Amino acid sequence: MEKKYMNDSIVQDIADAKEITWVNPEKKPWKEAMNNLGVTGEEIDDAEARLNRFAPFIMKCFPETKEKEGLIESELVQISRMQAYLNQANEGTVRGTLLLKKDSHLAVAGSVKARGGIYEVLKHTEDLAMEEGLITQQDDYSRLADEECRQFFRQYKIQVGSTGNLGLSIGIASAAVGYQVIVHMSSDAKQWKKDMLRRHGVTVIEYDSDYSEAVKNGRKESDMDLKSYFVDDENSKNLFMGYAVAARRLKRQLDEKKIRIDEMHPLFVYIPCGVGGAPGGITYGLKEIWGDNVHVFFVEPTQAPCMVLGMATGLHSRICVQDVGLTGQTHADGLAVGRPSGFVGKVMEPILSGEFTLDDRWLYEYMRALVNTEDIFIEPSSCAAFEGPVRLEKAEATRDYLKKHGLEAQMEHAVHIVWATGGMLVPEEIRKEYMNTRL
Repeated sequence: MEKKYMNDSIVQDIADAKEITWVNPEKKPWKEAMNNLGVTGEEIDDAEARLNRFAPFIMKCFPETKEKEGLIESELVQISRMQAYLNQANEGTVRGTLLLKKDSHLAVAGSVKARGGIYEVLKHTEDLAMEEGLITQQDDYSRLADEECRQFFRQYKIQVGSTGNLGLSIGIASAAVGYQVIVHMSSDAKQWKKDMLRRHGVTVIEYDSDYSEAVKNGRKESDMDLKSYFVDDENSKNLFMGYAVAARRLKRQLDEKKIRIDEMHPLFVYIPCGVGGAPGGITYGLKEIWGDNVHVFFVEPTQAPCMVLGMATGLHSRICVQDVGLTGQTHADGLAVGRPSGFVGKVMEPILSGEFTLDDRWLYEYMRALVNTEDIFIEPSSCAAFEGPVRLEKAEATRDYLKKHGLEAQMEHAVHIVWATGGMLVPEEIRKEYMNTRL
């Protein structure tokens, strides 16, 4: 095997399902890293402009977005009571300001996947519509919701492999355009997500195997049909760019709240990670704006830490968690991924600050604490992100990281953002079940 593999004690700890704190040894200064990533800021500009063109269409199909004029965006809220709880439980380790980015409450799909998933569907829709002469970029895109256009799109299929939330966003958005939609769902996918998709007229194909098999079979089925388009969560630059737009919008929200991000006011962002597309795209967008003043950490469950395993070994998508004896099974259904995206891992290699892994029991502890302190519900997999601010100044590896980057003196002025990735669409009876789950 290459690079560090099993000789590295951190990889052995990953294999032993221990909770680990990993600081990325390959991280470089932003100016050194930015020109060799294979993605550019101009591509984010292009994605943002496309979403703006589709705003009238989104408003027409999803009236709940009218208030934001067709923008699918979430609130950024301070969670000082949750911060007090975390400090009480962990001897005062979270300094600075703690905020929650509520992608858990994004319109249409109720998760971060509403960003990348819906964006990719819309980009494909624009490509087909322009090819057919249905619209030009100067037109009012709301006309794509007319019956004549829907008839045109009905001859095409969109397919995707998913553990749940990406399937929801692709399914709901594609059905709104008029496509035939097939979602290939792994064994980890929750029943309520399958039921919701079927209510939207989506065909759900269920697998006894994991996420990677669902993706592989979905890709194979789609490749056999010339009128089928496969949304490839493992390798899609379109998904990645849809997620990256989030950073531009976050900057506007911080500006509105008069929250400064600079050398004296560093930004720390913690994102739950599955295959890597959403956290990777967001990370790139954040670095493109704030460079070395933003520090991003991913958080994964101990039984499915595919991204950190890929990055720590240098093998990326050429290794999966089962290769080191882990099950890949976790209560964090959206993070139940055995093999990471090689595309995302390579982009992250010079820019990601590090990773944390945590035992599943903490998912429910943090979920209950957030409900009890802030009256905000997010799904268990989203709650993985709270491990980041808790451990940042507690773990030796991240304390050394802060020292190395001259951040120790700035921590009282630090801004921490926990990125909530899903939860709004969870049915009430499932919420009650989660609230009573103790591992």
